[in-house]
Amino acid sequence: MPTIPLTVRGAQLLKDELQRLKSVERPAVINAIAEARAQGDLSENAEYDAARERQGFVEGRIAELESKLANAQVIDPKTLDADGRVVFGATVELEDLESGNKVVYQIVGDDEADIKAGLISVSSPIARALIGRHGGDIAEVQAPGGIREYEILEVRYE
Repeated sequence: MPTIPLTVRGAQLLKDELQRLKSVERPAVINAIAEARAQGDLSENAEYDAARERQGFVEGRIAELESKLANAQVIDPKTLDADGRVVFGATVELEDLESGNKVVYQIVGDDEADIKAGLISVSSPIARALIGRHGGDIAEVQAPGGIREYEILEVRYE
């Protein structure tokens, strides 16, 4: 599996989720299975089936998180020195040249992306168009409604 870029914050969120799954969700599922088993006939026990299905989901997610964390390349944006270039972890202030709207995005790993919080995936079209550019550059982004142009107003590493 290739390395997965994560910010320090993103890696901590995955670790927190893994800890919650192992210490809260897994024991709760085990208890639910035990309770359903105690009810007798498992062949027509919907509670047992639901608990087993939930157990499969929890165990699958635990394995997925452990794999991602094992292959993670944790990048702290504060330690970057990219000479004003847009790189993974950078926070970028943009202006939409057509509408004049200003937005601020941080380029993060796929698992951290949350557009409402201003976190865009490194593999998104806008991030791909921005990477490697400097403040003052114009980036063309292929959007569903056509090509949009953004001016990079500022690049920060925070």
